[in-house]
Parts: sequence; C-alpha cells; structure tokens
Amino acid sequence: MTRNGDLPTIFNPRGRSRTSNVLNDNMANGPFAHMDSVSSNQLEQGVETVTAAPPRGGVAAKLKSCSSAFCSKSARKIYFGVWVTVCITASWVGATHCIKYLYLRRPLFDVDEDPVPLPYDVSGYNMTPIHRRYEISYQAPFFTTWFVTNWTMLFFPLFFMSRLNTKRYESMTDILSECIRNFRDRGLTFGRFMMRCIFFCLLWVGTNYMYMLSLRILLATDVMALFATNVSFVYLLSWVILHEQFVGIRIMAVIICDTGVALLAYMDGITGTPTLSGVVLASSAAAGSAVYKVLFKKVIVDATYSQVALFNSLIGVLNAVFLWPLSLLLFVTGVESFQYDHLPWAALLCTGCFSLVANLLGNFSEAITYDLFITLGFITSVPVSAALDVVLYGATFEGMKLAGMILISIGFFLVMFPANWPDYITRLLRSIIMLSHSAREINIRKGCGARTEMTT
Repeated sequence: MTRNGDLPTIFNPRGRSRTSNVLNDNMANGPFAHMDSVSSNQLEQGVETVTAAPPRGGVAAKLKSCSSAFCSKSARKIYFGVWVTVCITASWVGATHCIKYLYLRRPLFDVDEDPVPLPYDVSGYNMTPIHRRYEISYQAPFFTTWFVTNWTMLFFPLFFMSRLNTKRYESMTDILSECIRNFRDRGLTFGRFMMRCIFFCLLWVGTNYMYMLSLRILLATDVMALFATNVSFVYLLSWVILHEQFVGIRIMAVIICDTGVALLAYMDGITGTPTLSGVVLASSAAAGSAVYKVLFKKVIVDATYSQVALFNSLIGVLNAVFLWPLSLLLFVTGVESFQYDHLPWAALLCTGCFSLVANLLGNFSEAITYDLFITLGFITSVPVSAALDVVLYGATFEGMKLAGMILISIGFFLVMFPANWPDYITRLLRSIIMLSHSAREINIRKGCGARTEMTT
C-alpha cells in the first residue's frame, strides 16, 4: 500500500500529508483508536475524574452520553464513510460493466435490436448462427479511453462550484493564483510543470487503455480483481522510491497477490486461450496505476485539493487537445472500428459519468471520512461485479479462478494492516481479557451477595 493508505487505483494521485497508518502509544488513529493509545497520565487523570464525580441523572445521562457518542466527529466520519463506500462501489462497477457492454455483439440488420450478452463459456454452443446475425460492431478501446479521460476536465470547475457554497468565498482567479504560487514556490517553472503534466497524462491514458483492452478478453470481475493488486505494487515502489518502512506482513501480502494473479493467468489452461494475455494487460494496468501514484507523490509533494483538481483538469485538456489525432489514426488504419452513426452513446456517457464520480470520490472523500472506507469501496465492488457477471453472462467462479480472487482479496487486506499491527492485536486481546476478568468478578460479587441475603 502507499505511504499513508492511498487508494489502490490510479484515480487518487494525491501527495498530501495524511494521518499515519501506524498506531502510536500517544495518538489515536482514526476509527481504530484504542484506549491504550491514551497516555498513562491521561488515564490516571481520567480515572480520578470519574471517581471524584460519578455520572448523575441515571437514564437521562446515559441517553445524553450515547447521543453525543453517536453524533461525534468520528461517528460522523464513519457514517459518511459508509455512504462513500457504497457510492464508490456503485460507480466503479457501473463504469467497468458499461465498458464491457460496449464490446457486446450487436445485430447486423436491425440496429434497434438490443445487443446479445453471450455466455462466458460458449464451448457447448453452435456459434455459427450467432456470427451470421450478430457482430462486434464496437472495437475501440483507445477511443473509449480518450472519451472517458476528457471528463477529467470537469475536476476544477466542479471543485470551484463546491467552494461557492463555503463561507470563505474565493473567485476562480484567486484559486488559480494560489495553485500557481504553490507550484512556483517549489521551483517548478512553466515548462517543467507542463512536461510533468504531459508525462502523467500519457501514463494515465496508457493505464486506462490497458484496463479497457483487457475487458475485451476477460470478465469485468476478473479485471477488477486483477486491478486490485496494484496495492502490492504501490507498496513495493513506495519502499524503493519513497523509502517507506519495511513491513514483513506487507511483503507476504505481495507474494499472496502474485500467487492469485498466477492462478487467474492459468485458470483456462495454457494454450488455445487468450486468458493469459488478458491477465497480463490487467496486471500491467495495475502496475501502471502504482507507478502513477508513487511518482505523483514523489514529484508533486503535499498537493492541496485545489492543486489536485487543477492537475486532473490539465490532464483532461492535454488528452483532448493532443491525443485525438492518435484516435483518428487508429480508426483510419483499421486498428479500431466502430460505426459512427450507431455509436452506443448511452453506454459511453454512462461510462464517463461513472468514471468521473469514482475519480471525484477517490480524490476528495478524505475530507469527510477515513481512507479505509475509500479503499473498501474498490474491493467490495468485486463481489458486486461477480453477481452481475453471473446474472448477465452465466459466469461461474470456481476452481483456480475463485482461489485466485480469494488470494488477491487476502493480500489486499494484508497490505492495509498498520506497520505495528502485532501491538494493536496485543492491546485488543489484553482489553478482552481485562473485560472478561471484570465481568467474572462482578458475577462473583453478585453471587456472594445473594448467598448473604439468603443466609440472613
């Protein structure tokens, strides 16, 4: 994983300083704050305070304390986090399945007829009638990448509109001036800044292109599970480039993720199947995502929300201005093909909209919730996508495929573990033991009191 729990996708290229993912003795860390994280002096003071002034008011006091606990800042972050997880899951699944929908076979003669979602395993079917009536009329992954990337131009306008509702109103000129001033203070000239924007634009487009190209071969669930392995690549690159702390359990997570990738690569055999090439493309997209995030963190340090919005909008502008000739060249040479009169605009627009929502939530949700919930949104999308694949394409998840996805999920969660996770487990077990001892003592006292009353 990244230094401080970055999102395992290309859609969160921030470099801001964040709360450490290590549980310290003197600092609570988000929703995993433990009572042992409070210093001993604070504990003693707290005990003295409770002893000196016991709670009064009975039920009313308890209700008041419960309401304050449920409405605290941490509780609100958890509530927002659940909402963010659901939204990211829905948008990520929607974008991926809309891309998969573009590659479905469509009728040759009746353009108004719906496309045909063929079963994933067609080995027992006679495909000749299908090939005569239906064809894959849309085969343009680069055009799809170019079209979807153009939506990132809306980052900065949407960010500016969100600032209009704040008490501290700023004009767009003020926000732009602040962003440029911060970049200039770091020694970035206009030429160097634009060169870096171009580099990250190409890396962004290349990563998304491999992701969309792999969807022509594999199911959406397979691609999403393989893309989730980028957390392991991010940790390895962060260890080498950003000099992060070495954590043994995360190295184990990398090995587990790689084992899951290997199982998915050979789930349909070695020869006579394009599965291996699809797995290579999806894994390359995951690696490209990791390179993007780590290099962004290395090159653009401690980026603010306004700088992230401006940078993403510039990526969209550069993509729209300079990469459309490449898309046209691929269409003219026949590498990509689609019927302009019958383009699936609904699916394309839904793909762009869902992708934009996932990008926005991935980049800016940290302002209202914890990173954990953002990450969960991308891993929970895998089982949701699997349910859709079963319904739409009759997919089956068993054998090597199921084992590979389980291993990738285990590795994903292991990378999220804090560096001093054994200490946290020890504290948790210690608290459980202390609570059990306290409950036992209370029961013993109650029993002794009952026997005393019976004797009297």
